[in-house]
Amino acid sequence: MGKWFVLILLSVSQFIMVLDSTVMNVSISTVAHDLGTDISGMQAAITFYALTMAAFMLTGGKLGDRWGRSLAFRIGSVVYGIGSLTTALSPNLGVLMLGWSLVEGLGAVLVIPAIAALAAINYEGRARVVAFAVLGAVTGAAAAAGPLIGGLVTTYSSWRYVFVAEAVIMTLVLIVSGRIKDVPGDRGLRIDLASVVLSALGLSLLVYGILQSKTWGWVVPLDPPVINGRPFAPFGISPVAYLILLSIVVLWLFVRRQQRLERTGRVPLLKVSLLGIPALRSGLTMFMAQYFAIAALFFVIPVYLQTILGFDALETGLKILPLSVGLILFSMLGSRLSTVRSARNIGRIGQLTLGLGVLVVFLAVQPELADWAFGAGMFVVGAGFGLLASQLGNVNMSAVDQSDTSEVGGLQGTFQNLGSSFGTAVVGSVFILLLTSGFTGAVQQSETLPGDIRDEVVAVASKGAPIISQQQAEDLLTDAGADPESATEIAQLYADTQVESLRQSLFLVFALTVLGLLLSTGLPSRLPEPAAPPAAAASAPPPPA
Repeated sequence: MGKWFVLILLSVSQFIMVLDSTVMNVSISTVAHDLGTDISGMQAAITFYALTMAAFMLTGGKLGDRWGRSLAFRIGSVVYGIGSLTTALSPNLGVLMLGWSLVEGLGAVLVIPAIAALAAINYEGRARVVAFAVLGAVTGAAAAAGPLIGGLVTTYSSWRYVFVAEAVIMTLVLIVSGRIKDVPGDRGLRIDLASVVLSALGLSLLVYGILQSKTWGWVVPLDPPVINGRPFAPFGISPVAYLILLSIVVLWLFVRRQQRLERTGRVPLLKVSLLGIPALRSGLTMFMAQYFAIAALFFVIPVYLQTILGFDALETGLKILPLSVGLILFSMLGSRLSTVRSARNIGRIGQLTLGLGVLVVFLAVQPELADWAFGAGMFVVGAGFGLLASQLGNVNMSAVDQSDTSEVGGLQGTFQNLGSSFGTAVVGSVFILLLTSGFTGAVQQSETLPGDIRDEVVAVASKGAPIISQQQAEDLLTDAGADPESATEIAQLYADTQVESLRQSLFLVFALTVLGLLLSTGLPSRLPEPAAPPAAAASAPPPPA
């Protein structure tokens, strides 16, 4: 017990980090109702949670180098616990985004890099291999148990208790964390503040622009913001186009600054020269692509199951469970296959498997769910994800020298959370845009609806159709004065369009997953031996967003 006490603490923390996201996804409809918001509001909260971690993961890793990993772990635990308690007590969406999307996210960027580093510091030789294997198993177990725990607590009590429990557990971890062995930090390490600001600003502008595309439009303005009583769309172009263009400029300035810092011998936030390594570049981009697909599914599927089919949080968790099972089994299988097959082959098989799973899920999503096909598709998605997770981390770590493994760990966290934020923002926005255009088109083509009702519905819905159930849509129309027959017809048109738009969004995920095969060309045809024992940390499947 004494030898493995530190591993138990790290494993508990790892479990909490993974559990957090899955609870919010399976409880999305309940949380939205409790906070007086809608699915779009929850989409923003989920997206900004991943964005916070993507924007500051590199900074969190550098702070761990400066303070020492144990101190960074403890500070992160305090911040995370405060964020969890704030989330549990949230009266509205704004407080939820403050507590969960921002404060918890900032705590996680300190805790997550420290977990692997402390495991490497506290264990050596065979014990270190066991420690990283346990952390990987805990990650898979949390991915499997998270939807069920969230579903059970949300259905039979309240989702808030999950976050209360997180705060209590992190407090207990903090109390006994003094037994974790650490090496001194480099107090002389200077973190370039301008780099932190540029990276956070550039990524925030990019993701916020994508998120707002569902309302403002990508290029042609739909419902742009009103400033001084006039719609803000300079030269007839949506503000989204300007935000994305500005984000590209800011990120370009960030990259140039990192190159200049590296040339002058100062410590950059991101060692850009590492991205010139083909295997690392391919591994990181595939990392982002797989998390794009998983985050998109974890947003769209709960919306389909809860809003369209009327499932509760527990039923949603049970439907998602096959994905988690596939992830656990095939991450272990992929680790064994890595001794006889190259990372490129396993990566391609994993990407194809992931795409096949998404295709089966796409075919199973109908007005009436095809249960067996859906379950099989989710299992295959998890299998593909597990195969990829078993390879990409080792590819990335093996591509660099021992001195750069910490840097690569931060890059993996950044690319992972960028993929998660992009997946939620892009596919969620595309879904709403398709729903808006499809629904207004269906109403306009209706020959049985009265002309005045048809025109009024089109005028309202063209600014962005909300994601609500068929019954909610019918009730809103009735309350607005529509006759029962018209309300029923419009609600049916809305429900049919919802399913069709969701299927089109899933097909987009499938297409992008297949295109992701092009990223695998840079993976090594023969995986080299890890440069140092800490690289074993990468063998653990990273947590889903």
